[in-house]
Amino acid sequence: MSLEVIILAAGQGTRMRSKLPKVLPPLAGKPMLQHAIDAAAQTAPAAIHVVVGHGAEQVKDAVAHPALQWALQAEQKGTGHAVAQGLGSVTDDATVLITYGDVPLVRAETLQNMVDRCADNLVLLTATLDNPTGYGRIIRDVSGAVQAIVEQKDASPEQLMVREVNTGMMALPAKYLREWLPKLSANNAQGEYYLTDIIAMAVAQGVAVDVAQPAALWEVEGVNNRLQLNALERQYQRLQAEALMTEGASLADADRIDVRGRLRIGQDVSIDVNCVFEGEVELGDDVEIGPNCVISNSRVAAGSVIRANSVLEDAVVGEGCTIGPFARLRPGTVLAKAARIGNFVETKNAQVGEGSKINHLSYVGDATLGSNVNIGAGTITCNYDGVNKSLTDIGDNAFVGSNTSLVAPVSVGDTATVAAGSTITGNIADGELGVARGRQRNIRGWKRPQKRS
Repeated sequence: MSLEVIILAAGQGTRMRSKLPKVLPPLAGKPMLQHAIDAAAQTAPAAIHVVVGHGAEQVKDAVAHPALQWALQAEQKGTGHAVAQGLGSVTDDATVLITYGDVPLVRAETLQNMVDRCADNLVLLTATLDNPTGYGRIIRDVSGAVQAIVEQKDASPEQLMVREVNTGMMALPAKYLREWLPKLSANNAQGEYYLTDIIAMAVAQGVAVDVAQPAALWEVEGVNNRLQLNALERQYQRLQAEALMTEGASLADADRIDVRGRLRIGQDVSIDVNCVFEGEVELGDDVEIGPNCVISNSRVAAGSVIRANSVLEDAVVGEGCTIGPFARLRPGTVLAKAARIGNFVETKNAQVGEGSKINHLSYVGDATLGSNVNIGAGTITCNYDGVNKSLTDIGDNAFVGSNTSLVAPVSVGDTATVAAGSTITGNIADGELGVARGRQRNIRGWKRPQKRS
């Protein structure tokens, strides 16, 4: 029997006060719905059917997975109606796992447990809450067997005392959904077709109802407003911080780190406060990250130090490098071993050789630097003519003096020197000195302008 997943994601989310559909506000850098898809995908389903409604095209454009199929719920008539829309393309002999796009932190292990327990029965995911207000209550008989789910607005005072609640997630054979969903009625306080009403149908038909519970309550917490979204964001980040510390990272403050993607670390990594990691980031052994850094889709090799307030994007940093403070490495930057990028330096599409230094107030873009190059303060590569980008090539052991403009395309040879304050428009051969600046004139008797009275 194959497994197929139906994820309900048609809601508008008016309480979010957002132009986005309910399932798209980001948590840890990606839409809530993508979290739900990623968790479901780990159960290895043959297909993931996402039921969309409000902002359907926007939702489709925002998430991705090879197994995704789409179903439209044009009118929101309740969860039972939504599942019926997703059921249309599900194979008859499949086991169906039903989850929600606004419940982003459910673990794959919890979903897999439900699937593993589902044969010719219905598996319901429930939770026991200190304050169950707002949730459908799990109604059991005197022997403890589940009999029904009663929604908050339809519950009696006695039923409202029940603390075990419905999370909305369940697993069951598709054949039962095809049989029971057409029998649902909207004769209730909400005027909707409740998916939960199939529990009573299962009991009446003698189909066993099994119950599973998550390892933690935050797994089944949904998001209806920004307060709840923020609470789950902090829960997610705390989990990431705990995982990093377990793997051997030292965090200055576990409550002041954000991981918005996947962060892989070596041994004895140190991360100061207020750092953000986006996309795929890898930190080697003994890497030190100073406070207030943002690192996106980058690799930092062993022993390198990223000082405070530095930004790395799509960059590769070799062993033993020093970056910052206040440095920006833009896409295409590759630093060889022991390179140094100092304060207020920006690089882009730059290959910086072993031991080379760009220490102060410089821009180096579309450039190749050999080993042991020294770039003086205030140096820029003039790589863009308004239409095309051109390359600057600097050889091994070259020395570029401060306040130099290198107008690409241009090359500076091995062991060449560029005099400070030069504007270099022609190539400099190996070992040569390049000087390109106006002759200094000192004017005697010059009077400074006076302020007019």
